[in-house]
Amino acid sequence: MAIDPKTVEHVARLARLDLAPEELDRCGAQLGAILDYVARISELDLTGVEPLARAAEASNVFREDDPRPPLDRAEALRNAPQRTDEFFVVPRVVE
Repeated sequence: MAIDPKTVEHVARLARLDLAPEELDRCGAQLGAILDYVARISELDLTGVEPLARAAEASNVFREDDPRPPLDRAEALRNAPQRTDEFFVVPRVVE
């Protein structure tokens, strides 16, 4: 599908893209190829096909939540750039 430069400029403006004049032809060809592909997809017979939320089935990839003992305070504070005896020292963010 051929896309004229005026349409490409309009789409670029909507997308807030600043295209150079030499980019208009290339973007027009690419946009036309995308629209041709969408037209081919719309020709498919999808009767009886349920819509999907994803292209592939997803499964839970999380590990089991096994309780473990926490870090002791000295270990947690060991690499802190600033600390007191028991706490991290951070810059004040609230006046």
